[in-house]
Amino acid sequence: MTEPNKRAAASAAVDPAPAPESKPKRSSEDASLWMDAWRSLRRNPWFVISAILLLVLITMALFPQLFTDQNPRECPLSRSRQDPSAEHWFGTDIQGCDYYSRVIYGARNSMAVGAIVSLTILGIGIVLGLLSGFFGRWIDALIMRITDLIFAIPYILGALVFLAVQQDRGVREVAFILILFTWPTMARLMRSSVLAVINNEYVMAARALGAGPFTIMRRHILPNSLGPVVGYAAVYTGVIIGAEATLTFLGVGLQLPSISWGLQLNDAQGYLQQMPHLLVFPLIFVGLTVFAFTTMGEALRDALDPKSKKR
Repeated sequence: MTEPNKRAAASAAVDPAPAPESKPKRSSEDASLWMDAWRSLRRNPWFVISAILLLVLITMALFPQLFTDQNPRECPLSRSRQDPSAEHWFGTDIQGCDYYSRVIYGARNSMAVGAIVSLTILGIGIVLGLLSGFFGRWIDALIMRITDLIFAIPYILGALVFLAVQQDRGVREVAFILILFTWPTMARLMRSSVLAVINNEYVMAARALGAGPFTIMRRHILPNSLGPVVGYAAVYTGVIIGAEATLTFLGVGLQLPSISWGLQLNDAQGYLQQMPHLLVFPLIFVGLTVFAFTTMGEALRDALDPKSKKR
């Protein structure tokens, strides 16, 4: 070996190349989880279909004037009970109101009830389910016994009883009663999701390193247990919209002068044989909305829940 090569080898032996710096993996793992979920959702045709359908329905609820220039409260009796035509696409109702504009404007209250109830019970369920699953013992026992008490009353029956004695039944009143009887399902689902991840290695490692309970819940347990809950919340939005329509159809939901799909179904039940279109059109919109939220929820659950992925 020549002298320059000997000196280079000796220098390499004395001064080895520095090892690459280790980088924290937690943030990259979280980013990878959400990126994987997004890639999975984009490849799911049912997610794309439901997302487009929900975008149209939400836009219709927020900006109904983009879909019709008719006033839904302009109801001359001279045009009562008209069949669907080029002028009135869905015909007119008993009072002479343009039924297409009534269906379009009815989306706002129906979807508002679904969104308010689902977002509220999602927040309640996450907090109570997280506390119950993480701390256990008397906290878990207390929360679960309360949920058992509410579970003993079917939410439709409970809503029927409580709404029947309400004099004013608007969006807030109907939403509050539905929240009162539906939050236990979300809390129990969150609790079971927390129990599924609480004994994983990364949680034990965080405990060993001295992390506090709220830090562990926020950084390790919550991100890894939200998948099933978020998916179920989307599904439940459609369920609540159907429940509002059912309660209003039974006469204990929203009241006039509100406009909603449930009120239209309630008004149409006495004219099913003479004017079936009064029942068909709002029923189609309720069905499409429930379908879109249910399909979206299933797609989100499959994408965000690692256990549901094929290995």
